[in-house]
Amino acid sequence: MSETRDFTALDERMMRRAIQLAYNGRMDVSPNPMVGCVIAVGDRIIGEGYHRRCGEGHAEVNAVASVTDAALLREATAYVTLEPCSHYGKTPPCAQLLIDRGLKRVVIGSGDPNVKVNGRGVAMLREAGIEVVTGVLEDDCRAINSHFMTAFSHNRPYVMLKWAQSTDGFMDVARTASDTPYLFSTPLNRAIVHRLRATHDGIMVGRRTAELDRPALTVRYWAGRNPRKIIADGNESVPDLLAGLRSEGITSLLVEGGATLLSAFIGSGMWDEARVEVAPVILGDMGRAKAPVMQVLPESYVTVDGNKVFIYRNI
Repeated sequence: MSETRDFTALDERMMRRAIQLAYNGRMDVSPNPMVGCVIAVGDRIIGEGYHRRCGEGHAEVNAVASVTDAALLREATAYVTLEPCSHYGKTPPCAQLLIDRGLKRVVIGSGDPNVKVNGRGVAMLREAGIEVVTGVLEDDCRAINSHFMTAFSHNRPYVMLKWAQSTDGFMDVARTASDTPYLFSTPLNRAIVHRLRATHDGIMVGRRTAELDRPALTVRYWAGRNPRKIIADGNESVPDLLAGLRSEGITSLLVEGGATLLSAFIGSGMWDEARVEVAPVILGDMGRAKAPVMQVLPESYVTVDGNKVFIYRNI
């Protein structure tokens, strides 16, 4: 998508509002992207909308529907976080809707990497005589859709690694098959992890973890849909695993396996983000399952209920 940078402070302000709206769909739109749309005449907002659920109306459709005086649309600017679609899918193309309603200007945050769109929405709008401005708060607009962007740009799911460990680097203690896993996470941290699960399409553990721990891998401590449970049997490489999952429509994957599976992802370089929770306990001789070692420094950390949570990004 060719970028035009002739935008104003008002354009940025309206786009920030569109980003806020987009977040409202974060639990329900996958595998679609989160999208927000603001329609304004000058600095007066006359309509707002966001993509609520996969298969339902897109942000532009909902924003246009919220405008009470349709005549104002011909004087209006639409601010959209993602390039309006140009193809017929489960819903008609949003670019055509904006053309039909006579909007004079469309401001776009980021392009759509989906080959069905990828500049075609912008071209359709411009060919209809609509002024199009692109690249407004582009980094922010791309960031809210990191899962979608990775899936369509790299043809693999966005991968987030997650584990908890002791201060001396162990993920478990010596135990039998009938013993429950050692719990490093506090109730609050478990709720946060379940919120993460609700925002991912799939959740993966290795065969040994599945057989020994029998994890539920649900979002029982949070509201939202359960991710698809995926068991890695160790027979496929990480690239093959991810390619297979992407072909099945998975755009994001949370890996909660043991040290072997996590280390395989780290070694492959095919991960995007990691959340490592470190509890203030020393296991010493009781410790088992040495935690993976990250090869990059943490981007940030926060203390939650006494545990330090480190965030890593593979940039």
